[in-house]
Amino acid sequence: MGKQPKTPESARRTTRSTSSVSPAPTPSKPSAPPKTPELSSSLNQLLSSLPGRKPQILDLIRFLGPSNAPCLPLLLYGNASTGKTSTVLKVFEHLKRPFVYSSCRSCHNPRILFELVLSQLGSSQKRCKKMSDFFNYLKEALVERNNGEMVYLIFDSIESVRSWDNGSKVLSLLLTLYDKLQSDGLGLIYISRSTPDVYLLRFGLFQPIDLCFPDYTFEETHSILMRNQAYPKLYSSFLSVVLRPFTRVTRRIDELASALDPLYKKYCEPLTDLTIIPNEAMKRRLCDYIWPHVTAALNQTFTIPPRALMEKGSTGGIKRQPSGLRNETGLSELDFHMSVSAKYLLISAFLASRNPATLDAALFDSTGGCDGRKRKRKSSQSVIDKKNTRAEEMLTKGPGTFPLERLLAIFQCITSVLEEDSPLNEGKLLENGVGMMSDVLLQLSTLCSSSFLCKSGNCPLEGSVRYRSMIDEDMALKVARSVNFPLSNYVYRR
Repeated sequence: MGKQPKTPESARRTTRSTSSVSPAPTPSKPSAPPKTPELSSSLNQLLSSLPGRKPQILDLIRFLGPSNAPCLPLLLYGNASTGKTSTVLKVFEHLKRPFVYSSCRSCHNPRILFELVLSQLGSSQKRCKKMSDFFNYLKEALVERNNGEMVYLIFDSIESVRSWDNGSKVLSLLLTLYDKLQSDGLGLIYISRSTPDVYLLRFGLFQPIDLCFPDYTFEETHSILMRNQAYPKLYSSFLSVVLRPFTRVTRRIDELASALDPLYKKYCEPLTDLTIIPNEAMKRRLCDYIWPHVTAALNQTFTIPPRALMEKGSTGGIKRQPSGLRNETGLSELDFHMSVSAKYLLISAFLASRNPATLDAALFDSTGGCDGRKRKRKSSQSVIDKKNTRAEEMLTKGPGTFPLERLLAIFQCITSVLEEDSPLNEGKLLENGVGMMSDVLLQLSTLCSSSFLCKSGNCPLEGSVRYRSMIDEDMALKVARSVNFPLSNYVYRR
């Protein structure tokens, strides 16, 4: 038998097993992304111009997305002088995107704000007398700009709107523009000093994405103050002496700059040549020279009450709080954060524990407080003695217990008698005048877990849980002052 010729591999019959196995594809090397040195250099320049704000800048660029892409509403919040406005404006300058900036603090009423926004959109001839006019004109302006390019509306210091006439309605309109306009070519950015919990909308509306700007650290504050200094070595030695004591008082850059500027001039008085680099011996001499002035400046800073620097009295001096609203330990300011609805709930619990339940109808009448009650005829001495005895017994027993129904009734009464421009608007649900009752039960459990309230067991007659307030009158006064609530008008005193 002769040998059969070999069949080439290409002519071999394909079987089921060979067909099921496909040859492994050759892995291709990932292509490197194109380098854009111009963009990276501009981004690095942006990050270096805003020390301590790299996470916020990167998050803001990520939330804005690509050019002409739809953007969800953003809420940038933080304390004063934390770089919110400067960060937003420099980011938009870096991205080269069109925006409309309006500061609610510089506008005194809604009409100025509305016409300022429309004028920057090209509708300078429009006059807005109503909020509906602004909504219609804004919608028309967006339709006219329908060229595929995004436009961003930036509302700065939006918490100032609450102090306007019908401020809650104007704030509700601004916060719900995204849901009402439904425009892919509009981006909304809100800048505020208040936390996001004071801008709660009703269920079903889109809540803005919040981005927090925390206070600067000591190192970040040092880096910011060192910028644009003519003599950096000398100013660095000056900051090594005075900055740390002042940062214990405030971390606001504007306040630190205004306080350190006269001290730096004093620091340079003994020197004839400012370009000199001070050695250790010279630093010690300059420190001994400037320290008495630093001590005097710190004492002056501590004696000025907060938020009173911009208020002038009728005589031209600083307007200070009445002596009945502050004491030597500074009880007028809270040292922890609490939402506005929780503050009013805590005040309601204190009143429910402090006052007898029989006086609720007289204290929480339509006139608002015990000052509006009608004067009764003079009681006899025996009746007065009995009242004093009951009051002493009540004070001896301590705070009383109350059911949940009474707490909610007092809460609703003290929130309903306030005016629209009161700080209660910070915690209102801003749509359709809905109150703060939706999160009361959640706030109640939070106050109980924080030991501001405690449960006192079930009442055998009522069959419901009773609560007790665990705060004293000083703490209640601090909470009431933070929301400008007249607590003394609602506390029963013998």
